[in-house]
Amino acid sequence: MIRRMLALDEARARILAAVAPLGPETVALSESWNRVLARPVVARLTQPPAPVSAMDGYALHAADGVLGARLKVVGSSPAGHPFRGSVGAGEAIRVFTGGVVPEGLDAILLQEDATAEGEWVIVNEAVKAGRWIRRKGLDFSEGEELIRAGQRMSARYVGLAAAANHPWLTVYRAPRVAIIATGDEIVLPGEKVPEGGIVSSNAHALAALVKAAGGVPLVLPVAPDTEEGIAALAEAGRHCDLIVTTGGASVGEHDLVQKALGPQGFALDFWQIAMRPGKPLIWGRLGQTPVLGLPGNPVSALICAVQFMLPVLAVMQGQPGGEPPTRQAVAGAAIGENDKRFDHLRATLAVDGEGRLVATPFATQDSSMLATLARAEGLVLRAPFAPAVEAGAPVRVVVLGDLGV
Repeated sequence: MIRRMLALDEARARILAAVAPLGPETVALSESWNRVLARPVVARLTQPPAPVSAMDGYALHAADGVLGARLKVVGSSPAGHPFRGSVGAGEAIRVFTGGVVPEGLDAILLQEDATAEGEWVIVNEAVKAGRWIRRKGLDFSEGEELIRAGQRMSARYVGLAAAANHPWLTVYRAPRVAIIATGDEIVLPGEKVPEGGIVSSNAHALAALVKAAGGVPLVLPVAPDTEEGIAALAEAGRHCDLIVTTGGASVGEHDLVQKALGPQGFALDFWQIAMRPGKPLIWGRLGQTPVLGLPGNPVSALICAVQFMLPVLAVMQGQPGGEPPTRQAVAGAAIGENDKRFDHLRATLAVDGEGRLVATPFATQDSSMLATLARAEGLVLRAPFAPAVEAGAPVRVVVLGDLGV
């Protein structure tokens, strides 16, 4: 058992070394959004399958499309209804956007550049060979890998998979996450708040973050400050892929998570991280199920979730699980020197006249202030013992909107 406070990066590395991707499953295309591919999407057809017109107009031989030419219209090719005949010299066919261009024709006369006279059309502007024709396979060809394994499916990727004729996709199974808030003082939103009580926010915020990360949250009832109550709810979460507790992770008389889970077979790997907010953090296993114990303060819980829970969920879905992505910014105000704990300063973000991202930390950084976190757009990261910086100095920033926070 490790009793010293771990550095943030060391703690994350230990956590990620203990998890692995979940197995694959097949889902309908309509259910694939925000899922991670376990197998690549390979085109099952060529798109477009034949040369098609990009505009409404007339398909013809480029050699016939000289200014003032008068061509006979011998048919039409609307989208979905290709022209089946032949087109000779001095002839053209009416074509519409998406309509197949018959073999041998190599130019499109736009309808706004033409004058129709019964069965004839007059060329008012000379055509160019190949212009306004989408060649066969312009978008993709049969057998081409279009979306790599490990890619999270966005709306545009769903559309691409559909165009490639995939009604089903093989994805990593979505992690099921049991979320347990602990504490006698916790009541659910909408309930009467007793003296000394607080409304549960952590479980709901964490559930939203799990959904944003592609997981399936299971919010269990609030656990009372008894070993029996916490143990019973943890037992109910054993069937999940991850148990996340919030509160009860410190060393106080009522911080009971470790005590409650010990008799159930809980194996502690470590607790306490050299970070702020979020020092009290538990990592271990309840049988085969990993357990991540987050602090009870709302800001601490969410920032720990960003640094540890999101990477775990990424690895379970076949993606890299490193540190959260950061952007370069400049400080909008002077920042004092840091102590031995890795710090996360809640900050507003703006773009200055030079196009630089400016991060301005809030004056008060208390870990209970959820309204401040909600107003924040980013986290300014401060390494242990980082020196003071002046306004305008470079800083690293996690943009919360990038993570669904």
